[in-house]
Amino acid sequence: MSSNDLDALLRVTSSTYRGETPPDIAFGTYDGAVGRLVLAVTAKGIVACSYEAENDVFERVTRHLGQFIGPDSRRLDPVRRELDAYFSGRLRAFATPVDLTLATPFARTVLQKTMAVPYGTTTTIERIGESIGRPRALRAIGNALASNPVCVIVPCHRVLREDGELGDYPGGAAAKQHLLNVERRAIAG
Repeated sequence: MSSNDLDALLRVTSSTYRGETPPDIAFGTYDGAVGRLVLAVTAKGIVACSYEAENDVFERVTRHLGQFIGPDSRRLDPVRRELDAYFSGRLRAFATPVDLTLATPFARTVLQKTMAVPYGTTTTIERIGESIGRPRALRAIGNALASNPVCVIVPCHRVLREDGELGDYPGGAAAKQHLLNVERRAIAG
């Protein structure tokens, strides 16, 4: 979808769209090494970095945040530059604040623990469960990771199954492996 198409989508679907006025929530895309990511940035930080379709992310952001949404390169471009630096192996920690408003309270707990997993390392769903005091909630933890609204930046790709297998990832197994490889190469080299 081009920026003109996105602008047209926003004009038609958002009753509060005002064109030239900076939006409350910046909305756009990033095309990178793992495909297209849909981005949304609030005043608190990045609320979406998703592999989902733009329409789906737009609807979720509208439903949960209900504010004026539109393109705003002033707020999206810093996130895009950080993603570029991350994918090239030059960035190990994102400076962009994360807004987990779109996650459930349980998922926020899981994702906050995931954010503590160091760059270039991995952990397991079981270890996340132990760290949050819910060692038997493995399916719920897996669901929280699979519904991560801020992929890549909140590094759910660093969580593996206990047997060392990749497990599910919102962007698919190839994207997860690519992210892990980016980090391993940067650490090694």
